[in-house]
Amino acid sequence: MKQSQAHNEVSIIKMNGEKAKFDQSKLRTSLERSGANNLVVQKVIDEVKALLYEGMTTKEIYKTAFKLLRKSSRPTAAKYKLKNAILELGPTGFPFEKFVGKILEYENFKTKVGVIVKGHCVNHEVDVVAKKENKHFMVECKFHSEQGRKCNVKIPLYIQSRFIDVEKQWSKKDGHETKFHQGWIYTNTRFTSDAIRYGTCAGLMLVGWDYPKVDSLKERIDLSGLHPITSLTTLTKDEKQKLLSKENVLCMELCNQPELLKSIGVSQRRQKNILSEAHQLCGI
Repeated sequence: MKQSQAHNEVSIIKMNGEKAKFDQSKLRTSLERSGANNLVVQKVIDEVKALLYEGMTTKEIYKTAFKLLRKSSRPTAAKYKLKNAILELGPTGFPFEKFVGKILEYENFKTKVGVIVKGHCVNHEVDVVAKKENKHFMVECKFHSEQGRKCNVKIPLYIQSRFIDVEKQWSKKDGHETKFHQGWIYTNTRFTSDAIRYGTCAGLMLVGWDYPKVDSLKERIDLSGLHPITSLTTLTKDEKQKLLSKENVLCMELCNQPELLKSIGVSQRRQKNILSEAHQLCGI
């Protein structure tokens, strides 16, 4: 009991630089979400606690847990590293736009990625245009390559002004008089409280890593099973970038087109291991 209390009193450094008390329940939740069994979860927690020290960063805790999980099961480790895998979709935001488009397609939206949309005053380059039934959405994707960065209130202010211009033009089209129009913002990190307050007030749909509590980006990925290709632990960083440059952003695409590995120079021996991990991650 005393040992447990000692661990609870250790302060760790979060991604944003803030201090917080170590909370093993958060580590347990993230490990369980990856699909690790109870024995593996407890083993990882025990080993992390044994290495814990005052001022340890959440990044170091994550790396330790990831290495331990990878020894147990690569597909489980791949699911655990989901947040980091999204960060690896960079450095440009285009793979993230394609990824968001794929998630919306899974949710039965008709989508177009990277299109020029005529507004009332000017033309706009829109990341994703999504349609479903009588609903029409302008979706903007804000990608950050660092976890600590947030979307501040300037982002929804800017997106709302663009959406108003686009909506004025959409409303002029035949059949759009009764259609529902809305602007959406997807980000792979988080929104500031002011950004959420303004977005909610203005009628924008905001989707962040863990916002809203229901239908967050993390939850949408879990429900769809559409894991980014950067989740795979058997691929090198260079190989991931080569696949992204060919506009392949999903593990599922690799499962359906195994010849992609040969096209980027992966050896026959490694292809088998990579495809095995991809199939397990996709549940195929």
